[in-house]
Amino acid sequence: MKISYTAHATATNGGRGVGEASTDDGRVAVKFSTPKAMGGDDGPGTNPEQLFALGYSACFLGAMRAAAKRNGKALPQDATVEAAVSFADREDNVGFAIVPRLTARVPGWEKADIEATMQLAHDICPYSNLIRFAHDVELAAG
Repeated sequence: MKISYTAHATATNGGRGVGEASTDDGRVAVKFSTPKAMGGDDGPGTNPEQLFALGYSACFLGAMRAAAKRNGKALPQDATVEAAVSFADREDNVGFAIVPRLTARVPGWEKADIEATMQLAHDICPYSNLIRFAHDVELAAG
């Protein structure tokens, strides 16, 4: 596998519920709050699921653009992908799971064309690949 880019981010001060995180280049910095639905105070910060939804929707829309091009079509500029990312208990009761749902809207396209493009995009998108297949994660103490 040839790596073409690596993003770096660090979470501090408790992470998910009350902490914060930022990228090493300073382009993204967020504060975290826990939603009421998860037992939190629904404070002004974001949460990891929202950040994942942002990344997945953007990546999948790009993958749809590539899929459309492979099929000799041009994805309209006003096409959208909405990612709904749910946090759930795993069935094995060991931890938690991310459950995503993607909804694409492509004005002027038939439903069958959107679905076919989404299927190919699902093969192209690295977020989809990460979710569909088991991947090793390198864990390192620093």
